[in-house]
Amino acid sequence: MSMTGGVLTAASAMSGAARLATFALGGSGDEPPVTVPRDPAREAARRELAKRMYHENDPSLLQRALNAFWEWLGRLLAKAASATPGGSLGLLVVVLCIIAVLAALWWRLGTPRRSPVAAAPLFDERPRTAAEHRAAAETHAAQGHWNQAVQERMRAIVRALEERALLDVRPGRTADEAAAEAGRTLPAHADGLHAAARHFDDVTYGGRTADQQTYQRVAQLDSDLERARPALVNSAAPDGKTG
Repeated sequence: MSMTGGVLTAASAMSGAARLATFALGGSGDEPPVTVPRDPAREAARRELAKRMYHENDPSLLQRALNAFWEWLGRLLAKAASATPGGSLGLLVVVLCIIAVLAALWWRLGTPRRSPVAAAPLFDERPRTAAEHRAAAETHAAQGHWNQAVQERMRAIVRALEERALLDVRPGRTADEAAAEAGRTLPAHADGLHAAARHFDDVTYGGRTADQQTYQRVAQLDSDLERARPALVNSAAPDGKTG
């Protein structure tokens, strides 16, 4: 039943109820019509309209709630559009600008994550050589997995320094601790070591995303450290004295 049909049916029901009330009070077609009081006529119409046949196509409670919500949202948007220069087009431009700013922040900062209470160890339980870490880093880089490539290359740096006895082998060492210790032995590369450790922490704990340039910087540091020589605190003089 359509909305128009429902209205006509309701009107017909009210008219029929009024006629019923008129005949119920007496009178025939040959007699003058009897005037029905307003209250009995209203009551008769109410009873007639309360019948289920007139409400079969009424919207459900959920549908009425949704209709009310969409009406409220429409009024809200209409008010916002009227208050925005340019009307609806101006409102659309403002919304698009907000979305663009949020997307730029998400792309620049990455997904927000909680800072760890303490940094996890640099290496996992299974020890691997520096060459194995380098090979794993190159495999990740070839696939464009820059986060994993940076992690493995930083592990290769620290493992190589341990293999050269420039760092003591110490399980549970973090990237920051390794960079600080190696920086004292190789002061010319202290800044690069700290930067590499920061990149490792960013992709491992900070929710950041590395790129090709980040990996190349860490890989270059690894190559430079292979040729680096430790700084000697004391140098032996020809006469046997220390300077």
